[in-house]
Amino acid sequence: MIVRSRPGAFRMLVTMHGSIVPQILPQMLFAAILGAVVASLHIAYPSLMPAYSFAPFAVFGISLSIFLGFRNNAAYDRWWEARRQWGTLVAEVRNLARASTTFIGPDAPERRHLLRMSSVFAHALRAGLRHEEAEAEMQIAEDVATMKTYRGFRTPAAAVLRSMGEDLYQMRVRGMLDLTGARVLDERLAGFADVQAACERISNTPLPFAYSLLVHRTAYVYCFLLPFAVVNTLGWLTPVFVAIVAYTFFGLDALSEELEEPFGRADNDLALNALCRTIEIEVAEATGESPPAAPEPIGYVLD
Repeated sequence: MIVRSRPGAFRMLVTMHGSIVPQILPQMLFAAILGAVVASLHIAYPSLMPAYSFAPFAVFGISLSIFLGFRNNAAYDRWWEARRQWGTLVAEVRNLARASTTFIGPDAPERRHLLRMSSVFAHALRAGLRHEEAEAEMQIAEDVATMKTYRGFRTPAAAVLRSMGEDLYQMRVRGMLDLTGARVLDERLAGFADVQAACERISNTPLPFAYSLLVHRTAYVYCFLLPFAVVNTLGWLTPVFVAIVAYTFFGLDALSEELEEPFGRADNDLALNALCRTIEIEVAEATGESPPAAPEPIGYVLD
């Protein structure tokens, strides 16, 4: 996720870091070169390049803008829903820390283990969504050792939750938890499960491919036909105008593709490692341990 202060007006125009331009530069260059070729032919051989009305392209462009707007909104809704679910997970960890203090006791080893497992759950969920090894980004050696015991499960995060439920059962059997306390703490685990299910729903249900394909193809057709409609009016400015239009349409298309999959490692995806570190800090402070350092963006990107 890109984290940076808003630059000044001029730097906003020329900055490339965090821009979608590097990804769509080939399309922009191709559109500009095509515009230059059409302009050259129109000026050198006007009989071969008759003037066309821009009106049909205007209607076409409005329709394409609406399609791109709908797709961009749908992709952003997925991104925001994913961020909201991870914010809920952070809140549930804080609620678990507070409730476990009330019903188990602030200094009980069982409480410390339960909270440590919530950190393990967060990393297991992050790794499952990114299809990576969970231990790679974990800061606490104890958590790394614990996480390795769940490698063989198809869904390690769900296995961690089951283990936390078994811990609550054992505390209930030993008399450390009354029925009310067990119910309250189990509700926190249910909140963890709800977050996991919501994130997996987003990850496993992409936007309909046919819809994305329609918008993608239409953007290409429009940008590559546009020079023929504007060359009579713009002349040598045709490649500049076409490149700007290509930047807008191809940029929205590429940005929507990034936001559609919010759990990846693209610059605009969610900072899952930073969110897991936030949970590690919450757990460490709740158990009286020294918390790990807060994450810092590298090159304006927070992973």
